[in-house]
This record gives sequence, C-alpha cells and structure tokens, in this order.
Amino acid sequence: MTKIRTAAVGLGVMGQNMIRNNLFKYPDDIELVAVCESNEDALRKFAEANPSVRTYNDYQQLLDKEQGIELLYIAVPPSKHHEVVLAAISKRIHVFCEKPLANSLEEAKEMLDAATGAGVLHAIHFMMPLFPSSVKLQRLLAEGAIGQVTSIDLILEFPQWPRAWQNNPWIASRREGGFILEVGIHWIHLIHKIFGPITHVRSNVNYPADANASEIEAEATLTLHNNVNIQLTGTTKAEKERVSMVIHGEQGVLALENWGDLFMGEAEGSLQPVPADEADNQLPVISHIIRKLKGEQSTIFDFNDGYRAQLVLEALRNPADGTISIDPNE
Repeated sequence: MTKIRTAAVGLGVMGQNMIRNNLFKYPDDIELVAVCESNEDALRKFAEANPSVRTYNDYQQLLDKEQGIELLYIAVPPSKHHEVVLAAISKRIHVFCEKPLANSLEEAKEMLDAATGAGVLHAIHFMMPLFPSSVKLQRLLAEGAIGQVTSIDLILEFPQWPRAWQNNPWIASRREGGFILEVGIHWIHLIHKIFGPITHVRSNVNYPADANASEIEAEATLTLHNNVNIQLTGTTKAEKERVSMVIHGEQGVLALENWGDLFMGEAEGSLQPVPADEADNQLPVISHIIRKLKGEQSTIFDFNDGYRAQLVLEALRNPADGTISIDPNE
C-alpha cells in the first residue's frame, strides 16, 4: 500500500502534538502533505520547521487545491468540527476528528449520518480504552476481582481552568470549553466501553456570572443501564488536580487515578498499585486508523461513539429539572 496522503486542520496544542508525536512517527504509512491554521504566527513557524508540507489559512482552499487527500485530521475548536468534517466528507475524504464530536447534538447527528452515508472512515480521538491500565482494569472486572460493581465515583478536580498548558479563550468558554466537555467526555466514552450505556442523568452545574465563561463546579448522578449509579463531582477550586474513577464492588475497590494509574484494594483507604502490562498498550489511535485503511484488524472509535458520548455530555452541561432519560438506541 502506498502512503496515506494526509492533511491536518488546526495547529493548536492538540494538532501540533498529533503531528509531532503521531503522524510523523509513521513515515512509511503517512505522508503529511498539507496543513491549515488561521493563526499566522503558528502557521509560519510550522512552515519554517516543515518546508515540505504545504500550508493554508483556509481549510476550504486546502480541500479544493490539494488533490488526492485520503485522510483529514481535524483539531479545530468544537464549533468548527461540523463544517470542516462535512466539507471533507463531501469530497469522500476519510476523517479523524478530535473530541467532542460537535458543538451540539444536532451537529453530531448530521456528521454521523453524512459519514455513514458517504462510506468513509470516520474516527474520533478517544483513546482511554486503549491505555494498558484500562485494558487491565477491564480484565480484572471480567475476572470478578472486586465482585459485583455497586457504584462508581468520577472525580474531575482542577486548581484552575483552563489548565496552564492549554490556556486559550475557547477552552475557557461556556460554548466550547469547560472541564465537563474537555475532560469529562473521555470518561463518558470509557464508561460506555467498560460498563455499557448511561441511560439517565441528573445534573447540577454551577456557572459564573459571566454568561460566556465555563462551569466552576458540577455534581451529577449518571445511571447505567443496569441501575448502577455514577457520582460525578467536579470543581475548578481544588488544591491540586485529580482526574480519577473509583469503582466500588461487593468485594473490593478498583481505581484509575490521574487518568491511567491503576489501583486495587479491599477498601478505598487501602488501595495498592496494580502494574499494567505494556503488552496491553494499544496506543496510538493513529496506528489503528492506518491498519483500518490497509484492511487490517483494528479498533476504531467512530462517530457513533462520539454521538453516544455527546448525548450524555449535553445532558450534563444543560441540566433540567429532574432526571434526563437517554435512549441508547436513539
């Protein structure tokens, strides 16, 4: 198979990281031919460092001028996902989109339907189920290491928002940012993959007086299809960052701390580290996309995954009086 002719839209933190640490790590499979970025300084710096890659400040111009693009990676703010993805799909280009899928349920559904109808590969950058610690966690649960799961705690605590390494206006905005959207969406997807669909959400979100600013605190109860409750707590006023999931069972506790450190014990106060097997590491996501396009066995999280996660995300971010029901077959 020839190299996959690839273009990227968005050279922010996520876009730069994907190109540097993923796309460029597969030179025998991926040929990055063009990038697009509206920030002139970022585009200039990228062009100076990568003179063989053509640069654009308009994604439509890139799509119109670049012939033979097979894969488009999209790392623009969520409000732009819909238009960029649909433009690529209209040209039968495979798409790899950052999360969340879109800025609304309506946009997400239209993107899912368009991608399915066009018959193109549609992948979203969910990666937590591929962590070796997540694979180990699923194995321990399947083996009954803590017995029947009785409840789950999801903790999203930050001393500041946005985080220092990702401090930009849209991450701080109510429309496109906030820790529920930016971080919570990963855990929603992981929960779906390990425990099945979330069917009910009761949420309470504390927003600041500034109507454009993202949430300060959140509390929610998410109920799984089997009636197990997940208690979500989140804040931007914590002393230090903690992003964790604690799983309580009849015979013990499992916890994923700080995204990917696995612990187990008889009780939450006696947790001990559980080493993950590096052989279980299924990252990076781009390797699965390469294999999929080669017709090989792969694990792809697609726009259907993105849409299912968005159903929960929107219920969390837009609380109603009472509990919101979510149809996993919608």
